[in-house]
This record gives sequence, structure tokens and C-alpha cells, in this order.
Amino acid sequence: MGENGIEAVIFDLGNVLISFDHSIAARKILGFTEKTEREIFDLFFDSGLTGLFEEGKIPPEEFFLRIKEMLGLKLDYAGFLPIWNEIFFLTSDNHDVYKVAKRLKGRYKTALLSNINVLHFNYLKQIFPLFDAFDCVFTSFELGMRKPHPLIYGRALEALGVKAPENIFYTDDRAELIEKAATLGIRGFVFKNTAQLIRDLEGAGVKIN
Repeated sequence: MGENGIEAVIFDLGNVLISFDHSIAARKILGFTEKTEREIFDLFFDSGLTGLFEEGKIPPEEFFLRIKEMLGLKLDYAGFLPIWNEIFFLTSDNHDVYKVAKRLKGRYKTALLSNINVLHFNYLKQIFPLFDAFDCVFTSFELGMRKPHPLIYGRALEALGVKAPENIFYTDDRAELIEKAATLGIRGFVFKNTAQLIRDLEGAGVKIN
């Protein structure tokens, strides 16, 4: 436990430990539909359908069939999968955050808490060696809800065995998610870069070295 009572450190996944660009997939889909890149992007990544998929409410095959119908896709499921999944990449900052998480594991409980669908999650597990830095991995599709639903934070605290939310250090790149967690008593910090993360951790009494 840190000097200020921190027992566990929770990391977001996207744009913290792994970077992504949704427009990569939208541009690739252009060759298989009459829709514009903007229309594809909005349906893929900013729609109620994607929200249901991230909450595990619909299976991958149904998600694809509904996408195919809405976009008029001339593409089968096997052709869709790499386009949907190959949007992720690692930056030097991502590598550095991973190193920080590895140093914390064993001294603190470490966890990932991510809004993510099953296809992206399984793809990341196969391609990127990220998950060994964490004692627990919490995903929206497994929990049936997405951040900032208050219950998703509560489930994480319960699974980590942390009774007091103020004993959690949580970092996420989305300020609105940090703000919601803070209303529950969790000590949240907006992720900007690794240097800032280290300053925030040390300021919260978390020992890194």
C-alpha cells in the first residue's frame, strides 16, 4: 500500500497502453460500400450498435450482419475481421506506460478497465503482449456495461478487494470518465503522457522505483 493508502492502480487501455485510429478501418471499408468515410466512421465507432457490441449485448456475427446491411457492404465476415481489428499500434509512450505497470505489479494490485468489444480484445491478446502487467482485466463486453456506468467501477473495486474507493488510483485518457469515477470517490487522473502519469502516481503516494 502506498503512503496515502493506494492499494490498486487501474489503467484504461485505449490511448494509454495501446493507440488506435478508427479512420484506418473506415478508409479500408470505402472500397466495399457506397457510403462516405464519415458515414462509415459514425456507424462503426459512434453509434448505438457499437455500444451494444461493446456491452456484449450482441455477438460478433450479428454485429457484422447488421453493419453489412446498414452499409450495403459487399464483403463477407472473413474479409471484415482484419479491417475491423487492424486499427491498433504501439507508440513509445504506450511502451513506457506498460513498463510503469510492470514495475507496479507485485507492489500494488494492477488492473485494466476498458470499454472494448470481444473482437478487438481477442485480437489485442493475440498480437500485443500487454496483459501480463495486470492482475485483473475488466472489459465492458464481459461486464455487460460501459464506463462511465457507476457499477462498472464498483465491480472493479469488488474484484480487486479494495473496500474504499479512495484507495484506487485510476488513469484514463477521457476526462469525462475520470470525472465520473471521482464522484464515486476514486482518485482519478487524466492520462496525457507517461511523464505526467509518473508525476500523478508519485503525487498520490504510489512508489514506482
